[in-house]
Amino acid sequence: MKKTIDIYTDLVCPYCLLAEHAIRDLIKDEDVSIRWRPFELRPHPVATLRPEDPYLPDIWERSVYPTAEKLGVSMKLPTISPQPRTDKAFQVFAMAEEQGKGHEFNIAAMEAFFQQDRDIGDTDVLVEIASDVGLNKGEVRTALDEGIYLPTHQNAQRHAVEEAKIRSVPTIIVGEHKFTGVPNPDEFKKALNGL
Repeated sequence: MKKTIDIYTDLVCPYCLLAEHAIRDLIKDEDVSIRWRPFELRPHPVATLRPEDPYLPDIWERSVYPTAEKLGVSMKLPTISPQPRTDKAFQVFAMAEEQGKGHEFNIAAMEAFFQQDRDIGDTDVLVEIASDVGLNKGEVRTALDEGIYLPTHQNAQRHAVEEAKIRSVPTIIVGEHKFTGVPNPDEFKKALNGL
């Protein structure tokens, strides 16, 4: 029987990409599906972070880079300032999810931001990323221009905040177990085996 885990994520959180790599290794021999769930850390009008301020370089030096090296993930602190909002990216995710490509889009968007220093708040960039995972460019652009998936994203954000009570990302739900950040491999495997 297929097991399902939920991952609440924001596409501008480096730990979300790191957690996906860690989990990918832990589930490679299991029949597991990942259900991605959006959670904007800084929805409008909350200010987004700026890489030239002390916080981001400090946390990257102390934690992100060492964790990435340990997991063998190549990534760098993006230079886009201020960091992009992710509401538009999550609208594209909703469209991709309908077409069975949500997982691929999420990974591609995070890799575009953390490995290619691309602005995932920009419509043109999102259209290209979506096209790369198999979505129709014109349909993606129309969906963004017309806000077709905005209600879907707003409902997902409301669910994360009000129902799931998510406060940080990544938050990974494995049955009754909740992990925040990159999970401890032994604890994660134990929770997975309990499903």
